[in-house]
Formats: sequence, structure tokens, C-alpha cells
Amino acid sequence: MARTPSTMLPLGTTAPEFSLLEPLSNKLRTLTELKSERATVVMFICNHCPYVIHSIEKIVQIAHKYQSKNISFIAINSNDTHAYPQDSPENMIKFSTEYHLPFPYLFDETQNVAKAYHAACTPDFFIFDTGLKLVYRGQMDDSRPGNDMPVTGRDLQAALEKILQQKAVNPNQKPSLGCNIKWK
Repeated sequence: MARTPSTMLPLGTTAPEFSLLEPLSNKLRTLTELKSERATVVMFICNHCPYVIHSIEKIVQIAHKYQSKNISFIAINSNDTHAYPQDSPENMIKFSTEYHLPFPYLFDETQNVAKAYHAACTPDFFIFDTGLKLVYRGQMDDSRPGNDMPVTGRDLQAALEKILQQKAVNPNQKPSLGCNIKWK
């Protein structure tokens, strides 16, 4: 497990469009279809990463809380499944079911979407405003496996609250830290 920080894509970047398979439904899903008119959270996760497993229950809680406020959540797995078969689409279905993911969990087999978003780790979070301009990228909170800090989602929720209040999101943002994306 290589501790890798976010690359911190420049704020204001337009969300790259995508069309990816959702293994659970076996349908192609697009950003245009899944985005919200208020804000859209795109996160890069995977099935086996200890950082994702450490935070997935809080991610699900946050998604439930903010989806009811017209904010979309989209999860993407971009890992090389030949080297890491535990991240296969079949195992993504199991992961979605086990954790009751309330958002689409998409498979980026070519890794082109992760490259377009400059995703570096799992979990890696990006929040886009109504115009699909990047307003937040970075960590969910300061909790990491083994550091004994509670998983609160503080940083991610603070950004979402600013969006709901129609105020500017604080541009001073900390990188996420997690397992590196497993590149081919």
C-alpha cells in the first residue's frame, strides 16, 4: 500500500465527460446523465484499499445526507484488475451490495477517466458546481487507518455546505491520501 496524495487538479477545471460501465446495472452511465444541477461529487475508490474501507461507511452516510439536497455522487474504480483482481467488476458488484452504495459505482477499464481527472489515489474526491467547474478536490477529513482520528467527513461536508449556502468554497484544501491508483 503506497501512501499517495491527490495531485490537486486546478480549481475551476471543467469536469471531463465520461461514459463508463456500471457493473451493478450492466449499463453505460455518463457524467451528463448523472450530474446534478446543484453540485456533483466524483470520487475515485476501489474495493480493496484500506483507506477506502476505513471511510466507506461515512462516505455512504454523507451521500445519503446530500443526495436529498440535490447533490449527485459518482464513484469510479480505475484500478488495473489484471494485477488486482479483487477490484474486478464482479467484485465491484459485491462491494456495492455489501456497503449499500447509494450512488453509481463505475468501472474505468481504460483508466482514461482517472487520467483526465488527474486522480492519484483512493479515495480521491472532486466536487463540481452547477456549471461542472471544480470547486473542491482533496481529502474527506484527517482520519487515516491507524491514526486514531474519527472518520467525520469534515472537509468534504464543509465544502458541500458552502455550496448549499451559495458561498465560495474555501480554496485552502488538503490533498487526500490513500493507496495509489493501480496503473496498467
